[in-house]
Amino acid sequence: MTHPSFSKLGLSQPILRALETERYAAPTPIQARAIPLLLGGRDVLGIAQTGTGKTAAFALPLMQRLSETRERAGPTRARALILAPTRELAIQITESFAVYGRNLKLRLATIIGGVAQGPQRKAMAAGVDVLVATPGRLLDLVKQGHVRLDKVAYLVLDEADRMLDMGFIPDVRRVIAALPKRRQSLLFSATMPADVERLAREVLADPVRIEVSPKAVAVDRIHQRVMRVNAGDKRAALTRILADPALARVLVFTRTKHRANRVAKHLDQAGISADALHGNKSQNARQQALQRFRIGKSRVLVATDIAARGIDIDDVTHVINFELPSEPESYVHRIGRTARAGAHGHAVSFCDETETDYLRRIERLLGHRLDVSGASGSLRHPPPSKRAVGQEIKRRGRSRRRRPAAA
Repeated sequence: MTHPSFSKLGLSQPILRALETERYAAPTPIQARAIPLLLGGRDVLGIAQTGTGKTAAFALPLMQRLSETRERAGPTRARALILAPTRELAIQITESFAVYGRNLKLRLATIIGGVAQGPQRKAMAAGVDVLVATPGRLLDLVKQGHVRLDKVAYLVLDEADRMLDMGFIPDVRRVIAALPKRRQSLLFSATMPADVERLAREVLADPVRIEVSPKAVAVDRIHQRVMRVNAGDKRAALTRILADPALARVLVFTRTKHRANRVAKHLDQAGISADALHGNKSQNARQQALQRFRIGKSRVLVATDIAARGIDIDDVTHVINFELPSEPESYVHRIGRTARAGAHGHAVSFCDETETDYLRRIERLLGHRLDVSGASGSLRHPPPSKRAVGQEIKRRGRSRRRRPAAA
């Protein structure tokens, strides 16, 4: 299926110029469907994971509607509110708004925990057009009187199922209670558990449902493999497979913060540059770990599921599940960190004797069995066809000329 150009979606010239500067080509499926609806004022329920272009799908039309009215929010107020579950995702969304709105005079602010409140209070003092926030810190500043939400005309709930997983839904409901009843609302979620369905009914008015299946990402472009490894042998197995230089930029996932620290320390001691990323790290430490990984100072980033969504890092060659996730949907989100922007990727999962049930649940979600081998199996894959090599060369050439649409 072909999709129209951005110019056919009704976007204004200042936004089209910004997209051209960033060398964005055609809109993704979710952008092609969502942008006209949002420009028309409809509420939208989007079922899509990161990597589908959903940030641009809501950011572009919201910025256009905000720029058309040119109203002022007033002191301590915001005209549009985007709620995100993690600090990293909130920062990434703000950066995307800044890029897309470079030709618009919109004021942006980010409110997240883990950093000092002073700059955030200062940013909100005169009011902003777009406020991107995590729920907890936002409520803190609302209670202190530094933020008022009575002028919010646009609401976006991003990664709603992740907010559910992290226990933020009560805070989200408290935020929504402080908003005007008349507003345009959007909710995005990679999955739709019952609690998120209920939240969507509370937040949205006659929404249009847009669904982009994550299964196509997992099956079509990612070579998936499972290695049977005893729990006590996993660190040695990880070190062994990382001896292959083809694993150039690797995300390793664990279930716990403690395990992430131990695995990163083990790799460093083995001479493999690695950092850990999880919720117990300070915001500065988390940003530094991500930056080191982005620029190649760290070859491996060992993370809990906090990094499974909302972290858009180019050219991740491999995802390794050191421990299988207890929720099968998390497996899809984890491996989706590779195979970005049309590339191909590899996912390797360690499975010990206690994780067989997790594996079966993942296979049921995917709708097929995964390749399983012993720990001694090689990670080398059959050589690609000449056609596949040619396509990959062309893709890499295009990726150097233009950046993909944001997650």
